[in-house]
Amino acid sequence: MGSRMTDVKAGDLKAGDLKAVVTEHLAHARERTLRILDPLDDVDLTRQVSPLMSPLVWDLAHIGHFEELWLLRELAAAAPTDPRFDDLYDAFRHPRRERAELPILGPDAARAFVADVRARVLDRLERVDFDGDDPLLTDAFVYGMVIQHEHQHDETLLATINLMEADLTEGGAYPLPPAAQASAEEGEVQIPGGDFVMGTDTEPWAYDNERPSWRVAIAPFCIDRGPVTNARYADFVADGGYDDQRLWTDTGWGWRTEAALAHPQGWASTGDGAWSLTRFGHTDDLPADAPVEHVCWYEADAFARWDGKRLPTEAEWESAATLDAVAGIGNVWEWTASDFGPYPGFRAFPYPEYSEVFFGDEYKVLRGGSWATDPVAVRTTFRNWDYPIRRQIFSGFRCARDDR
Repeated sequence: MGSRMTDVKAGDLKAGDLKAVVTEHLAHARERTLRILDPLDDVDLTRQVSPLMSPLVWDLAHIGHFEELWLLRELAAAAPTDPRFDDLYDAFRHPRRERAELPILGPDAARAFVADVRARVLDRLERVDFDGDDPLLTDAFVYGMVIQHEHQHDETLLATINLMEADLTEGGAYPLPPAAQASAEEGEVQIPGGDFVMGTDTEPWAYDNERPSWRVAIAPFCIDRGPVTNARYADFVADGGYDDQRLWTDTGWGWRTEAALAHPQGWASTGDGAWSLTRFGHTDDLPADAPVEHVCWYEADAFARWDGKRLPTEAEWESAATLDAVAGIGNVWEWTASDFGPYPGFRAFPYPEYSEVFFGDEYKVLRGGSWATDPVAVRTTFRNWDYPIRRQIFSGFRCARDDR
């Protein structure tokens, strides 16, 4: 998947080499975080862009606090930098809409905090023993968790910035990041079904919700070769897809009428059935062959119904991806039909707040990663999840159907 995780997976690294891999990934994640934030002034870093998102500076300090918790306080029994941070930067204690009102660190102080934590982490890394029996240190798991955590927040930073006004304060439009790539893949592929081993016992940095591997029986099905494109989704819009209540679940129709939406986030009609797309303050013609993005689960489900299909289950999605039968993975997160739940034999590790507290029918699973996801967190077993109404995330979908 484009990272050095293959070296870790091979299981033949010596401790010194493993430390080099960890150091490289830590540096890459931090460089990316600072690069994302660097074009923004202090006003943009501290303001509440949306009630759905934290102030950017909260995410920055939270990244440092999480790193300190696990790589200094857990591994080395270090004292906290500031005991108040356990409250201020705990994602469960204060909802995002309230975080701008908290006495959080300002931009300069947050940068200094994360830099100090990182310096101490690298100093401590020299003395870490990866050959012991601590499961946190097996294959440097806890370091992989912290690295992936920072990358996941980097994607959140990008989603927040994308929600800002087109003219960012005193700086003009934000530098346009990469985009989801156009796909020439059309049609669908048949998957024969049968027993399929889902999840993993071998990926060293896989999260607890990806474990353990288990055998799933899958009926034959067909799945789109590529994600649904903007052009195809525009056909759905033009055909009255947002107005046909028969295409929406009851809950989805309630969301649709309350939100009064008639197109994906960032779209604007330019007349005669054409559309523009605004992303990160830049507006251009809608790229027809690129995957549709910023649609919620209800929109994806309604499209699939309109197209005479359905969303794939996550087991179907993973089986097709494992067989390398589909294309376009990693362009946009792909909604599935599945609720987020544990695999048989699931064990929370190393803390229940990563996965276990979210299990249930309130969240839908997304698979595959997006253009904003770092390769270290892109693998066929990786499970993302969110409320089905969310569309600020970099989400799209592909369709499936029973093979009869």
